[in-house]
Amino acid sequence: MRRSRKVKILATLGPASSSEEMIQKLFQAGADAFRINMSHTDHPLMRTLVERIRSVEAKLGRPIGILADLQGPKLRVGKFAAGKVSLEAGQTFTLDDNPALGDASRVHLPHPEILTSVEAGHRLLIDDGKLELKAVRSDGRSIVCTVIAGNRISDKKGVSLPDTDLPVGALTEKDRADLDAVLSTGVDWVALSFIQRPEDLAEARKIARGRALLLSKIEKPQAVARLAEIIELSDAVMVARGDLGVEMPLEAVPGIQKQITRACRRAGKPVVVATQMLESMISAPVPTRAEVSDVATAVFEGADAIMLSAESAAGEYPVEAVATMNRIAEKVEQDPTFPGIINAQRSEPEATGADAISLAARQIAETLKLAAIVTYTASGTTGLRAARERPQVPIIALSPVVETARRLSLVWGTHCVVTPDAVDLDDMVDRACRIAYAETFAGSGDRVIVTAGVPLRTPGATNMLRIAYVGTDGHGV
Repeated sequence: MRRSRKVKILATLGPASSSEEMIQKLFQAGADAFRINMSHTDHPLMRTLVERIRSVEAKLGRPIGILADLQGPKLRVGKFAAGKVSLEAGQTFTLDDNPALGDASRVHLPHPEILTSVEAGHRLLIDDGKLELKAVRSDGRSIVCTVIAGNRISDKKGVSLPDTDLPVGALTEKDRADLDAVLSTGVDWVALSFIQRPEDLAEARKIARGRALLLSKIEKPQAVARLAEIIELSDAVMVARGDLGVEMPLEAVPGIQKQITRACRRAGKPVVVATQMLESMISAPVPTRAEVSDVATAVFEGADAIMLSAESAAGEYPVEAVATMNRIAEKVEQDPTFPGIINAQRSEPEATGADAISLAARQIAETLKLAAIVTYTASGTTGLRAARERPQVPIIALSPVVETARRLSLVWGTHCVVTPDAVDLDDMVDRACRIAYAETFAGSGDRVIVTAGVPLRTPGATNMLRIAYVGTDGHGV
């Protein structure tokens, strides 16, 4: 099963899409990888979902990626005696370490790291920004605030701190337990929530030990400020526009999305655009025109993947949402302006043999109008370099390692095939032609370009480029 588009689709699983039958329908509708949100999934259900995805993978014969999304630190206020209170703009309201039930003047904040870090002038956003407070003074045990906007606060509402750098890591105790659990099932990607600084990846990297790749979710201003360092230490990045739009002005989010996408493309790191892409399809069978344009913008920018959240996890039309996103992506990539926009953001190659080979492969393939670029990749690095070039022709990534093929399911333009390693150069070329023919990328008489490392089975040594003809029986000539 091959896709008629290069951007990938990441679909979140949930109550509306947890059965094996529904997972198969979502994959057939266009989902390339699946997200398991550990905020709403316990360990037994997570293991069941992984088993069901792997069952669908075996049944359909295509590698499918799995991303486990860790919850991250959730900061919440305590409870009120009346369950909720009404506030007035301009009044004073205090958050403190007193565990007593709150009232219209104060509430418990069970997070000492906030009490000791917030300074005068810092903003505190409650309930996704519906209530905005500004700190007047803080003594380490309480924060006295002025109500700036909003008029209501209730039990256990979330707290966002756009101006405060908290001295806590990105992993909570729940995240550590979840990380151990998901790694034991063999998931391909782990998403880290509320990353603030590059050091936040260190603990997860140490625990993962290469068993899964790490994706950093950019959803805090502090992460945007250190974006280049975070990208360098991450295997992939997600533009998590939901929380980003709470902690930063809404009007700033589109520009930040473009900055992150372009920075990731320059670095050759996969980038996922997420949150509210087809939000209305949670309860409607068709999206709004604005949502279609939003999805199209991400595709035009060259994002590696676009993501569905509640639309596929809890919505009334999960299959339709995936199919709609698939159709939008296909149409955008067929648009006559698409190649020019993609090419305009292309970066200069780095001074490495692998980058030079990937650049040459794209230029030759486009100049000679070859059927495909076929790249051998054991670790996935060669596939990533080929995708960084954003070629107009398809990329067929051949790997003897099934985990590599699954990880590449989030990478732009890569059609992954698991195949035994080649015996020698002739077998390599012949195998490339046969697979391109069998997967309907090339017909008899077409040409493909093959990149690989010589000597064979030498990781990171891509240094060979060869043009091959596909014979009448699919074999290389």
